[in-house]
Amino acid sequence: MEIRRNNDYDVFFRTVQAAFGRYWPDSPGSGILGAFESERSLLACAPDGKPVGTAGAYSFDLTLPGDVLASAAGVTAVGVLPTHRRQGVLRELMREHLADVRARGEFLSVLLCSEAVIYRRFGYGPATYTERMTVERHRSAFGVPRGGTAVATGSVELLRRADCGELLEEIYDRYRRTQPGALSRPHRWWELGAGHPPTGPEPRYLAVHRDASGTADGYASYLVNDGTLTVDEVIAADDAAFASLTQFLLGHDLVGKIEFKHLPPGNPLRWQLADLRAGEPTTTDWLWVRLLDVPRALTTRGWFTDGSLVLDVTDPFLENHGRYRLTVRDGKAECVRTDVEPDLSLDISDLGSIYLGGTLPSVLARAGHIHAHNSDAAGLADTLFRSDRAPHCVHWF
Repeated sequence: MEIRRNNDYDVFFRTVQAAFGRYWPDSPGSGILGAFESERSLLACAPDGKPVGTAGAYSFDLTLPGDVLASAAGVTAVGVLPTHRRQGVLRELMREHLADVRARGEFLSVLLCSEAVIYRRFGYGPATYTERMTVERHRSAFGVPRGGTAVATGSVELLRRADCGELLEEIYDRYRRTQPGALSRPHRWWELGAGHPPTGPEPRYLAVHRDASGTADGYASYLVNDGTLTVDEVIAADDAAFASLTQFLLGHDLVGKIEFKHLPPGNPLRWQLADLRAGEPTTTDWLWVRLLDVPRALTTRGWFTDGSLVLDVTDPFLENHGRYRLTVRDGKAECVRTDVEPDLSLDISDLGSIYLGGTLPSVLARAGHIHAHNSDAAGLADTLFRSDRAPHCVHWF
C-alpha cells in the first residue's frame, strides 16, 4: 500500500463517496469537500494503484484560552473502502497526516468524530462539547426572576442569507477570536459557500442583533420546516445579544417547537425560561484535539492560575513518551523535560481533552484515564487547566 499526496479532486471525491456508501452533490462549495485543499489531501492506493482510502485536512486557526490563535489542521473526509477495512489503511493515513502536520510546523490537529471509538487510539481526545435543546412553542415564554430585570437589549433585524454574507463573516470572525475552542472560517469558505449553513449555500433566514450603538454583535441562522424552527447556530458577543436572539426565535409564530442545534455549555437559556423544564439540553462531544508538541502546546495557551505540575505523558501511536514540569506564573507557562516523580500520568489523548479547559482532569482521574500520584494533583490540575470561558465550537468540517 502507498500513501501519496493527491491533487485530483474527482478521484478523491469518488473514493470518499464509495468509502461512506453515499452520494453527495458534486459541485464546488458543497458538502464535505466544499473548500477542498488538494495540498493537504492524502490517497491510499493498493499495489495495483487503485485508490482505497482518503484523508483530507483544512487549514484553520483554533482559539486557545487567553485569546491565543494557533494554527490547526482540521481532519476531514477520512474513509476506507469496505473492501479494504481492517487492513491498516486508516492507521497509515493518520500516521502520514500527523507527519505532514509536524512538517508544516503545526502542533495541533483537530477533527469531528463520526464514531467515538475510532480516534482516541490515534491520540485525539474530546475537548469541546455542545448542547442541543428543543423547546415546545407553547412553553417558550421567558420568565423574569422576582426583583430581576430583562436582559435582552438592542434590536433584531431579519435578513436573508444571500444578502448578508459579509456581515456574517465579520460578526463570526470577531466572535471566534475570543471564544476558546472556536475555529476560524477562512474567507474562502464564505466565498465558496462551503460547508453547512450559514457558510453553506442552503437558504436560511438570519436574525442579526445590533447593540444600542447600532453595531452588529450577533446572529442566529434558522429555517422553519414542517412546523419546527431549526436553529443552526447562535453567535453572540455577550449575554444581552444571546437573550435578544433566543427570545426572537422562541417567539416565532406558526411553529410547534424550536430546536437549537448548537448551544455553548453553561448557556443561560434554560434558566431564562419561565418553565425550567421546557428545554432539556442534551450534551455531546464536538471538537477533538490532538497535540503533537507538548511543551509548545502548553506554553502557547493562556493560563489563569499560578501553579506547577509534573506530567508524565505517553503517546502510544507515535511511540513517544515524555515527562514535563509545567510551571505557570502570571499567565505564562514554562514546560521543560524532567526526571522527577510525576504528579499525573496520562495519555496524549487525555491531555488533548483537558487542553482547552472543557474537561476536568479530576473527572478523567475518577474514570481511570489519568493516574494521580498524590491526593492534591487532580484538584490542582482542575484549577490550572481551567479556561476563562467554556470552550465551544460550532464550525462543521
